[in-house]
Amino acid sequence: ITWPPSCSHVLAELECLDPLLSALRLDSARLKCTCITVSRKWLALGTSGGGLNLIQKDGWKQRLFLTHKEGAISRVACCLHDEDYVAVATSQGLVVVWELNQERRGKPERIYVSSEHKGRKVTALCWDTAALRVFVGDHVGKVSAIKINTSKQGKAAATFVMFPVQIITTVDSRVVQLDYLDGRLLISSLTRTYLCDTERQKFWKIGNKERDGEFGACFFPAGKNSGNQQPLIYCARPGSRMWEVNFDGEVQSTHQFKQLLSSPPLPVVTLRTDPHYASSICSAQSLSFSKLLYLTEHYVLTWTERGIYIFIPQSVQVLLWSEVKDIQDIAVHKNELFCLHTNGKVARFSLLLVDRCIERLMRRGFWTLAARVCCLFQNSIISCRARKNLPLEKLEHLKSQLDASTQQDLISYLEELILKLEPLDSACSSRRSSISSHESFSVLDSGIYRVISRRGSQSDDDSCSLHSQTFSEDERLKEFHAHQEDEPLFHVPLFQFHLLDNASHASVTIEADRSETFLPFSIPLSFRSPSPLVSLQAVKESVSSFVRKTTEKIGTLHVSPDSRGKQEAKDDQQQEVSVNLVASPQEEKELELQNHQLPEEDHLKGLKDATAKAIAKLQDPLVLFEPQVMKRVLQEWLVFLEEKFGSKEHSASSVQMSKTVCAEEQREVLEENLQGNPNDEACESQIIHENSTDLKGLLGGCFQVSPPCDLEPDVHKDLVELTTLCFELCVFSCGNSDAEKSSDQSLPPAASWTFACRFIQNYFFLLDLKRLKRCIITMHTSSPNVWETYITGLKELTCHSPVTLAMENEDMLKILKQLHDLGPWDDSPLLLVHAQRLYEKFGETALRPLTKFYPSIVPSDIKQLCRNNPAHFLAYLDSLLKSVPEDTRSSLLRSLLQPESVRLDWLCLAVSHDAPQRTNTVDAEGNPRPRSHLFTWGYSQLILLLIKLPADFVTKEKMADVCKSHGFWPGYLFLCLELDRRIEAFTNIAHLDDLSLLNEEDGSIPETTEEWKFLLHLAQNHSSAFHNDGPQNGEAVSNSGSPSWPNCITVENVALLLAKAIGPNRALPLLQECGLMLESSERFTGVCEILKIAEKRQRALILSILDKCDRFLWSQQA
Repeated sequence: ITWPPSCSHVLAELECLDPLLSALRLDSARLKCTCITVSRKWLALGTSGGGLNLIQKDGWKQRLFLTHKEGAISRVACCLHDEDYVAVATSQGLVVVWELNQERRGKPERIYVSSEHKGRKVTALCWDTAALRVFVGDHVGKVSAIKINTSKQGKAAATFVMFPVQIITTVDSRVVQLDYLDGRLLISSLTRTYLCDTERQKFWKIGNKERDGEFGACFFPAGKNSGNQQPLIYCARPGSRMWEVNFDGEVQSTHQFKQLLSSPPLPVVTLRTDPHYASSICSAQSLSFSKLLYLTEHYVLTWTERGIYIFIPQSVQVLLWSEVKDIQDIAVHKNELFCLHTNGKVARFSLLLVDRCIERLMRRGFWTLAARVCCLFQNSIISCRARKNLPLEKLEHLKSQLDASTQQDLISYLEELILKLEPLDSACSSRRSSISSHESFSVLDSGIYRVISRRGSQSDDDSCSLHSQTFSEDERLKEFHAHQEDEPLFHVPLFQFHLLDNASHASVTIEADRSETFLPFSIPLSFRSPSPLVSLQAVKESVSSFVRKTTEKIGTLHVSPDSRGKQEAKDDQQQEVSVNLVASPQEEKELELQNHQLPEEDHLKGLKDATAKAIAKLQDPLVLFEPQVMKRVLQEWLVFLEEKFGSKEHSASSVQMSKTVCAEEQREVLEENLQGNPNDEACESQIIHENSTDLKGLLGGCFQVSPPCDLEPDVHKDLVELTTLCFELCVFSCGNSDAEKSSDQSLPPAASWTFACRFIQNYFFLLDLKRLKRCIITMHTSSPNVWETYITGLKELTCHSPVTLAMENEDMLKILKQLHDLGPWDDSPLLLVHAQRLYEKFGETALRPLTKFYPSIVPSDIKQLCRNNPAHFLAYLDSLLKSVPEDTRSSLLRSLLQPESVRLDWLCLAVSHDAPQRTNTVDAEGNPRPRSHLFTWGYSQLILLLIKLPADFVTKEKMADVCKSHGFWPGYLFLCLELDRRIEAFTNIAHLDDLSLLNEEDGSIPETTEEWKFLLHLAQNHSSAFHNDGPQNGEAVSNSGSPSWPNCITVENVALLLAKAIGPNRALPLLQECGLMLESSERFTGVCEILKIAEKRQRALILSILDKCDRFLWSQQA
């Protein structure tokens, strides 16, 4: 590792904002972020679609969305002294001022719209620091001020403002930057900087030398302890220079940073990559600082296309510079930097002290990254200030969190750093090591050591072990108060769950977080177990069948009779924790021997032999290609599986229950057929409700999500393969006729899903969850209870995962970020159950951000999640397609159509949701209503993509029938032309009464003489009354051929189209043949004459070109 020289600060990106942009739908090629600003409360993001997103920074909870029809958002500025006001500049040059009405909890409203800069590009916005006034600058140099008058100002606002917009000045070139402080306005243009006293209307030019290019300028306020010192001004100059100017506009000195920028860039601390420092010396940088921003109390920030630069201008020093590419704009607040990149992405950086950065990483549990930053910036850590915030105890704890087998290099670097901090022969080191051997401590700013005992005594203080190991709740809250001001702490989960074998089964391994025992670096919790190992052991034991069998026995030995009744009322996990606390080590060893030895020797021998025999039979081609023979083999094997792992009480009652459900279903269906109940939908919903009630009763027991005993990997793999194959072939039981009927799929649906649900519940730990999901989607689509059983099992499997625990208290964005950080998920079903929980809690809002997890979650999964709300599925599918470039949407949609049969289902959903009423598009005879193709369809893009994908002839005909029955005429016309039903297409175009539908691009223009005659005949049969009956849809539609609607289907319009297509000389004989004489029409005669002249000129031009080519060729031959 190459260490940079001692530096005090570093840029850190400790939070990714990609999930936020995804939730706001600002990550697509169609819509992206165009401008950014930040205040104490808000993060404001302007979009290319004219929307302004206001996100509350405190937890990213509240969001306001302000729409603008005046174009894309080019600039945005928040009023810093009253954050209820926001100014927005659009691409058309309009400036809109909004009042958010947050205090009154009302709706945001526009309080002023300025058109002073209309038609120009607004390049800068700036608010007054005391009054409600906005300063605006544009690309021609015009600067104006908008005085805001609102009812919020009380009686003083009662006076009418005669001229709310005031022209400040017009400078010689484009305005690059505006800044305001204490009654003075700073204007930086392409050539120079101007200082304006807005109260006395005085103007000064700063300096005598002009410049050429984008150079910024900013005020530098006086510090808190500077007394009566006036603010300063810093103006960028060519060649990495800055002018230092006093508040009266006089240049005091010129600061040169060119040579200081020859040092290598400091790495940015980010969670995405490990920081590295290149020690090679760079050449001096001659830069142009396009903008200057005041940062905290001592620094000035700027950026170029290469990176971010932070200066200490008063002492002419470079605090740091780091490489961050493609920056479009930066907004700052205190020590926070929000960077907008040219591709629309937003990144959040924090300017932190090195030791504070390491401390935050340790609090969040990023031990490896914290160790790398320690090693990289060890010269900074050795300083006195850093040693107070990072004492030896914390560094020792950091070292203990690293993996000795894979991170030995980092451990050795940390050991070297610790040796540098405290030499072994120093008295301080020996005294501190003697203390730390028995106690933990922290160093206060005063130099006093706070010692906390860590001895494991058995005194009465053990009842307050939480207090004896760490600070009290009040003390820890005080200690973390300073850190919480900068950034909220994040909860570190106590347990992590990992699914083995790529989620092929439900074997779960639970680990305790290594940071659990080091409480000062965790969030203060209201309850914490006195021993993490006890809690961990309890959870492990709770997933084993052995504990369930022996709980009653151990409870009888160690629990008093009085408390036994209360203990039985508690849940199973609390019983198991109590048992673990009272069981003696000797009893645990004996019971463990029983648990591990007996199943291996006696219990599983018959199952292993039957499994090997079944697998050998299934490898025989005569068995493999005969489904009935395969089912018999699996039924024989299932006898041994049910004997060892089956639930006896459930298996005994499953057949009887399925018979009862079947009988009830058949009786209900017979009664409905006899009575002819018209309320089919109500009956269907009632049956679904009853089925769901039956499912709850059926799944009253708990799922078997983990093996009852230890299984060898090979044995477990074979059991998973055979059990999953049983479910795929509907072999749910053995040795009874009903089960055989279920395997033949001859039972009614209720009995079939009963067997399937019971099978999933009993053998969930032996099922390949990926194959199980595919089988349910393809084979049990009509049985939603099977899917619910599958989801219930996944919920049982993940009930203690960190995401599930965070689901109760966290907001959606934090949960999505946590899911993103836990990736990649591939196609793990665990992500699906987290998506189910998100949908159950947040509804449709949670579906759109899930497009980021494609292809781990596919549309077929979402369709199952929201099967009761098809509109939600359509919104997700439409959002997924719009998240990719337009030229790749067809290929993506084609890949999603698995199986191909879902194409018609999706098409029927798309044409029946967010669509116009059928009576508005189809008349009583089934023909199109005039211009009904102009109606807006919410999913028209999705429908057109579906019908344009390649498909067989039968599928295309079915899609055409669907479009016709629902009145989606653009798709129906496309399919008619594709199916070569051109006469039908022309007939519908005539009914739609829109001549623009006849065009060469779509192939809908007549190609033969017979087609032209047929179209003319259709136009002739249309009466004038037909043209006056069509519904209006967004345009003035007069159908008499008037200019308000010139594209109606009339004989004259069709004849003109014919003349343009084949020429007037050929069109007139064809019209005479049809008995249509249009010579009396002045419009037709005039257009024909123009076409004849154009045709003659075109022929003459062609002859002239040919003659010139001929001469040129003869000249070359000569």
